[in-house]
Parts: sequence; C-alpha cells; structure tokens
Amino acid sequence: MLEKQRMGHSLFQLTGKIAIVTGGGTGLGFGIAKAFVEAGLEKVVITGRREQVLKDASHELSGRAEYIVNDVTDLNSLPGLVEEVENRFGSVDILVNNAGINQKKDTLEVSDREFENIIQTNLNSVFALSRDVGNRMIERKRGSIINIISMAALYGIPRVAAYSASKSGVLGLTRALAVDFSPHGVRVNAIAPGFITSAMHEKAFNADPERKRRVLERTPMQRFGTAEDVALAAVYLASDASKFVTGINLPVDGGNSIGF
Repeated sequence: MLEKQRMGHSLFQLTGKIAIVTGGGTGLGFGIAKAFVEAGLEKVVITGRREQVLKDASHELSGRAEYIVNDVTDLNSLPGLVEEVENRFGSVDILVNNAGINQKKDTLEVSDREFENIIQTNLNSVFALSRDVGNRMIERKRGSIINIISMAALYGIPRVAAYSASKSGVLGLTRALAVDFSPHGVRVNAIAPGFITSAMHEKAFNADPERKRRVLERTPMQRFGTAEDVALAAVYLASDASKFVTGINLPVDGGNSIGF
C-alpha cells in the first residue's frame, strides 16, 4: 500500500516541472496553463500567434508563465522553439498540444487548400512538435505529452470533415507515439473535450435552442463542461497520479460520448 502522503494531494502536484502549452493564450489552453500553475508547476510556456493575447495571459498566471510567439504551422520553427524553451527555462517535462483550428462548411464546398490547412495546423504540427520534444524526453527517460482532440474524433459531426479527419489522426497518433515512446519513460495521452462553455458556445446555442436541447438530452450529467473540467484532467495526465497511464483518450464530456 502507498504511504499516506503519496495517497494524498501530493501525487497530483507538478512542483518543479516545466511545460509547453500551445495555443495557451485563451480558452482551453489558458485554462490548462492556469491549472498547471495552481498545481505547483515551476514554469509554463504558452505559445501562439498573437503576442498581446499571450502577454495578457502570462500576466494572469502569477509570474509562473512565460510566452513565446510561435506559429505551429511553420514546422521548421518548432525545433528552435523547443531549444529556446530548454535554454531559457530548463528541460521540458510536459507538452500539451492544444493549438488548433476548425472550419464549419458543407463538405462538397471544402477546397483542397482549406483541407490541407486544417491538417497542417491540427495534425502535422502535433507530430512535428511531439517528435522534437519527445526526442529530448526520451534521452531523459521521462515526460508526459497530452494531445487535445475532440468529440469529432469519436463520432460523426456534420460540416466538419477536415476537422474530424485531423482530430481522428491525432487520436491515432497518440496511440502510435505511446507505443514508441512509453518504453523510454515518456507517456502520451489524449483528452477529448465535450461541449465546453465559452462565449462562442453560448452564442451558438442561444441561437439554436433545439440543438442545445438535443446535446443536453444526450449528456447523462445534464450540463455543459467548463475549461476547468478539461484542465483538471490535464493535471492528472501530467502528474505522477497517472504514472501507469499511456495511450488513452480521456473524454471529458459529462458522458456525452456514451449517452443516447
């Protein structure tokens, strides 16, 4: 049996660890960065394309956050990003691949360029950054990589063909990387957020009460999620509390993916 101290809150602490959270200036990325700081993280580096957004977010994170402006679609920039983080702050213990874009459009109207743009942002960048960070983690025999996917990887959603393809790809990639990396002490997992409350979410559902009703009817917990719900799952997967967990997808959805 574990000692009493190890059974307690200490297992979920991230004390002394360094993390990168892509797309960390707003939304789920910011929520995850905030939860990491509250769990005692030494430093979280948030990245994104909009400097002012990142700057404002870093100011809210109690001095434990730094930001680096970076566009994950520029794959050639990613090795330099990882090197800069490690030179400035220390070895990366946690990578959260959160940055992503969506497009709602009738499938027959989606151009090849639009499809490729979604794949480049949501899938290719995840592979490239995970490879570059994973190479360093494997040398150190430790690390946790967390990929943020979507319900669109679990079941069919209309008008998001490119997005669904990209997130389904990340789910498969999560499992493949877990098989390749885990023998070397590096865990790789995914989180699939359900319907999470945001200003955009509220506006969309207020304009379509019938869709809101259908979503809640299918969700056993009968509510929408929050960024904090997703962030706490990320803390679990980043911490020693999940030290024997790899290759999984954790839906944070109030049961939506198993509801009927």
